[in-house]
Amino acid sequence: MIETHNPDGIAAPFSRYSHGAEAPGEWRWLHISGQVGVTPDGTVLDGLEAQATQAWANIEGVLADADMTAADIVKVTMLLTDRNQVPASRATRDQALQGASPACTLYVVAGLASPDWLIEVEAIAAAPVAR
Repeated sequence: MIETHNPDGIAAPFSRYSHGAEAPGEWRWLHISGQVGVTPDGTVLDGLEAQATQAWANIEGVLADADMTAADIVKVTMLLTDRNQVPASRATRDQALQGASPACTLYVVAGLASPDWLIEVEAIAAAPVAR
């Protein structure tokens, strides 16, 4: 099980995430490349919420392919092109994580690889070797 760390000597997390997440013992590690709001047929969805939901669905697909779930995510990195979308991106993240609180970093950037992309999400997951 992933152990989270939120020590008393640090300000509490600003939303549903942890300052640290630790995977003990012999675990498999899955590094998920940045996922964006593009459907399997290559369609770029309109709006931040639709793109964020699709990015998380893509992450869930990669996790499932590795026999993992959102509960196995240790670290999330989110990149947004509009700081006004921080609350919506956090809400979508929290829904996708289904109660898990991995370590998380959020960047607001000038742009992503495509000007149509509004969000990119990458994740690192860990699961016990014998599952």
